[in-house]
Parts: sequence; structure tokens; C-alpha cells
Amino acid sequence: MSKRDYYEVLGVSRNADKEEIKKAYRKMALKYHPDRNPGDKDAEEKFKEAAEAYDVLSDDEKRRKYDQFGHQAFQGAGGGGWSGGGMTIEDIFASFGDIFGDSIFGGFGGFGSGSRSRNVNRGGNIRVKLKLTLPEIINGVEKKIKINKYIPCSACGGTGAKDSKSYSECSTCRGTGRVTRVTNTFLGQMQTTSACPTCGGEGRVIHSKCTVCHGEGIVKEDEVVAIKLPPGVTEGMQLSMSGKGHAARRGGVNGDLIVVIEEEKSEDFIREGNDLVYNLFISVPDAILGSTVEVPLVEGRAKIKIDPGTQSGKILRLKGKGVPDVNGYGRGDLLVVVNVWIPEDISRDERKIIEKLSTSPSFSPKNQQKDRTLFERMREYFK
Repeated sequence: MSKRDYYEVLGVSRNADKEEIKKAYRKMALKYHPDRNPGDKDAEEKFKEAAEAYDVLSDDEKRRKYDQFGHQAFQGAGGGGWSGGGMTIEDIFASFGDIFGDSIFGGFGGFGSGSRSRNVNRGGNIRVKLKLTLPEIINGVEKKIKINKYIPCSACGGTGAKDSKSYSECSTCRGTGRVTRVTNTFLGQMQTTSACPTCGGEGRVIHSKCTVCHGEGIVKEDEVVAIKLPPGVTEGMQLSMSGKGHAARRGGVNGDLIVVIEEEKSEDFIREGNDLVYNLFISVPDAILGSTVEVPLVEGRAKIKIDPGTQSGKILRLKGKGVPDVNGYGRGDLLVVVNVWIPEDISRDERKIIEKLSTSPSFSPKNQQKDRTLFERMREYFK
């Protein structure tokens, strides 16, 4: 069966602008809407045909191809979205439902079946703080925590009713959860849609409540939740676990579990973004003569070389020994800040040596020559 011309389907000329095409489609869709024509397969096909035509003619590029090549422009390609014949009623409402507004589709039961117009209960979110050590942050970790939260009632399966015969479809809204009112005004008839006052927008009425949850469909219990945290999380970061919050009353959508990260202070390191800072204290002789020292890592230790004449405040960088980026973009560094430790109390012999050293040209910033013999003697006294 050959397809009808899209302009003919919508009843518009080939010069019609987008607004004319939109109005024409709206008129055709309302005329053949499934809720206005229940069980009418011919109306359903015309409803799909109008949506297919609108899909092509409302898009500049698709319309240009259609004007040039006709239906052949979309053969084998799924048709600009739907001209290949694979569209469904749900696809149409998902893509084009917004041009009608809630008052239109709400009045017809809501997107064909009526289920989408019902008020959907949503459970509350749960917010927890989770403390992590630096090793856990660097490696990532899975934590199991116990949360007291609302869960679906096992006695009624979350329906809130005593049994399957204790609730029925709301007779006021016929299960849609929405009611439409038409009011006569000086501007003409005005149509509005709102939640059904009988069922509160749920689309059903409970006649006999569950004795365990008293009709709420939820009860409060402890539940153990496993939380998997990626490497590189930071203080104050919030991770959301969809559907792990409170269960919704009488069915619906569960809330989320929001995990707020707290970092435990490290005894050795200060975190700066993805870098770690370690304060290394060395003696005056080691700063003057140079040395090899060990510094801690988050896991293990590393040896680093202190060059002769190292000044206090110098920063030594160990590449890739910091914190991984939470988005997977590499890893930070370990920054070793050298601090030369000056003793507060010294012996009489040490004082004599230092006083003698103070007269040495090597101790003048203007003269960088070194008296190695005096330095070695100084090292022995300070060890």
C-alpha cells in the first residue's frame, strides 16, 4: 500500500509555514486521538499517519529531502524518525505531546492509556554522611551502612489494601487520576484539568486498608545498603543513588539516597585537590651536605635524595603519588616540602663549632664555597 502525500494528510499546501503545519497536525491528532476513538483501528492508523507527516514536514532538513525525493528519501533509513512505519502511540506522545498541553491530553485520559496522567507518589530522599580515610579515597571502597527507612509493606505488596479485592478503579476519573472541567466564560469555553478530588490523583480507591501499614503501603524498617564509592572523591561531594531512598506511599517512585563525603584528617598528608602535601623535616647538616631520606606514601614508603645546599621551603615532586581524579583523568602528585629544622638548645661544644662556622666564608650568602671538614664535624654533633 502506497503512502499518501504528507501535505495531503495534514491538509496543507506545499507553501505552508511551520505554524500552519503545527495547527493542522493538532487538529488531525485531536480528531483521531485513540481516547476519542476507542477500538477504532482506522482512526489509530490515521493518528499515526498524521504524526508521521508532522515529523517530516516540521523539520527543515527532512522536509527539503521529502520535497525533492518524496517518500523514497526515507526508504531503508527508518524514515526521518517514523516514516519507516516503526512508530507507536507511545512514541508519538513522547515526541509531540508537548504541543497539545496537559488540558488536552489530560481530558482524554492522558497519553492514550490514562496511566501517565495519574499522580505518581514519590518517596523522600535520605541524606547520609560517610567518613572515608585517605587510603579509601585513593583506592575506592564499598561501604555497607544500615539505614532506617520506609520500605514497601510486605503484607499488602505496597498497595495499602487488605487484598486485591479491596481496591478498585476510581469511578470519578475512570482510573486516569485527572478530571477535566469545562467553564463558560465571556471568551468562550475554557477547559482545565486537575487531580481527581475523589482519589487524590491516584486513579484508584481503597475500600479496606491493610492492617499492617494502615493503608499507606509502606512500613519503616532497617535496611543494609551497599555503597560503592569511586577513587578520588572529595570532601563535601554528594553522590546520589537513585531509588535507594524511602519507598513511596502505595507504589510509585522511590526517593534517592544522597551520600555526602567527609574526609578523615590524615596524620601525614594535607590534601590540595588531587595533590598530597607532606612536610619533611631535615637537619641543618643534611640540608648542607645532602642526604637520602625516606618519606611515607599513602601505601608504603619512598626514598628521595636531598641535594647538598637544599634550602628550606624547597618542594620535591613525586609524580603520580597523589589522589586519582574522580573522573579518571590521571592522578595527582605528592609534594614534599623540605623544612630545615633548627635546634633550640645546643651544647657548649656545639656552640663553639657553630661560632667557628659563622666566621667561614661558606656561611655568607655572598660566598658559596664550602668548608667540607667543618660541615662533617657539624654533622657528627647534630646526629
